[in-house]
Formats: sequence, structure tokens, C-alpha cells
Amino acid sequence: MIGVKVKDNESIDRAINRFKKMMTRSRVLMEYKERQQFIKPSEQKREDMKKSVRDERRRQRDNY
Repeated sequence: MIGVKVKDNESIDRAINRFKKMMTRSRVLMEYKERQQFIKPSEQKREDMKKSVRDERRRQRDNY
């Protein structure tokens, strides 16, 4: 569970921003959104292959 303790003399806005940053880094909302709809295993495999190809091209471009 993610939580943020407000420090002395810290504004609420700053604490909320720290909380939002922690949420995005932990990918909790991303996982929640992914689970909202079902993706067929074949479609998931296809998307994973596309992602793999993109990543490989990116690595090749950076290494060139």
C-alpha cells in the first residue's frame, strides 16, 4: 500500500504531488486499467511481439 506522510512545514499540494509521482512509478493505475477489459491471449501475444520488435529497433538505432 502506498502512503505519504506529510512532513513538517510541507504544503498539502506538495504531498499530493509526491503521492501522484509514487503512484505512477508503482504502475498501480496502469495495471488497474489493463485489468478493466479482457484481451485474448492471441492478441496479447501479437502486442508483445510488436513491442519486442519496436524495442529491438530502438536498441539497434541507439547502438548504431
